Amino acid sequence: MTISLAENKRLYKLAFGLAIFTIVYNIGEGIISTYFGYEDESLALFGFGIDSFIEVISGLGIAHMIIRIQRQPESNRDSFERTALRITGFAFYALVFGLVITSIYNIWIGHKPITTFWGVIISAISILVMWILVVWKRNVGKKLNSDPILADANCTLVCVYMSVILLVSSGIYELTSIPYIDSIGTLGLSYFAFKEGKECFEKANNDKYCSCDDHAA
Repeated sequence: MTISLAENKRLYKLAFGLAIFTIVYNIGEGIISTYFGYEDESLALFGFGIDSFIEVISGLGIAHMIIRIQRQPESNRDSFERTALRITGFAFYALVFGLVITSIYNIWIGHKPITTFWGVIISAISILVMWILVVWKRNVGKKLNSDPILADANCTLVCVYMSVILLVSSGIYELTSIPYIDSIGTLGLSYFAFKEGKECFEKANNDKYCSCDDHAA
């Protein structure tokens, strides 16, 4: 379906707006999650917050990408996007290393969070917000017939999965107070963070956009 020039411009403006909203949301989510994660001694919530900050770096690359493909639809990734992807990849790997080591230590000593109440609240809000973003980004991507925007929507879906893990682990702990549940949830987050880091490096080394398609619904 062919769309008018005005509609094309409107959709790209919307796509850019969604990218900026994602950045701002992740900054807010990161601040709140790391604060309550630290205060409540919940490694899963703290790690979730750090992941949100890393997503901000990725989001900057996405916003830049949208501007580039609007101006030159057939262009390939430029140096800014590749650098953002590599920085994001390294950050994810560093996060995974820290979370895995700390999770194992916490399981070993039987560490228990003070509470995971805020993990339940934050993850529930995140699931709702991220799912709305997935649907909206997919809608824009389909109308523009844009593989890059559709790939970004599919990658946003990973954030939904990570939020579900945080919700489940935080919820189970609130109900049972089993010491290692928070650490198991953290290891689940680490798995997805590792996959995201790997995908970042794959994208940085080629012009493929759809490495997140495996997560698509």
